[in-house]
Amino acid sequence: MKDPWDEAVPLVRAAQSGDVLALNDLLDLLTPYVSRLCRPIAPTDTPDAVQESLIAVFQGLPGLKDPRALYAWVRTVTVREAVRVARRAERETPVGEFDDVPSSLGPELAVEVHDVLRRMPTEHRAVLALRALEDLDERSASRILNISRGTVKSRLHRARHSFRKAWVR
Repeated sequence: MKDPWDEAVPLVRAAQSGDVLALNDLLDLLTPYVSRLCRPIAPTDTPDAVQESLIAVFQGLPGLKDPRALYAWVRTVTVREAVRVARRAERETPVGEFDDVPSSLGPELAVEVHDVLRRMPTEHRAVLALRALEDLDERSASRILNISRGTVKSRLHRARHSFRKAWVR
């Protein structure tokens, strides 16, 4: 079975060589993945987090040595940018309501899940996203977030505890 990320390898090489159409195709390929990562980390500022992540990917693409590492590299860049955007938004404005709730969970359940996530600290949302969405172990999450494994474990424990406590169903 072919990995869907394999189709990105020639696009990365072409984009690094200055092919604007390949860059556009690559960004089209990456956008759904980047959006999926940003949504739980920066729930009230998802569009900004996605845009900032894609800009960082665009700017860093020439330095990517191995195109086969694109997936892991994009994940790292995206999570860091989403955390940065969420922290900035928390400092600038109070938390608002969701305008765009994905319907995959059903509208009511999605609103409830997002409400619980929205009230959690950014650091907890990031750890939950890496473990639940990306199914990463503590070591991988610690590298992406640039924190120790112990910190990942404690944040994950606190995040799960606070989610369960806030979840009223």
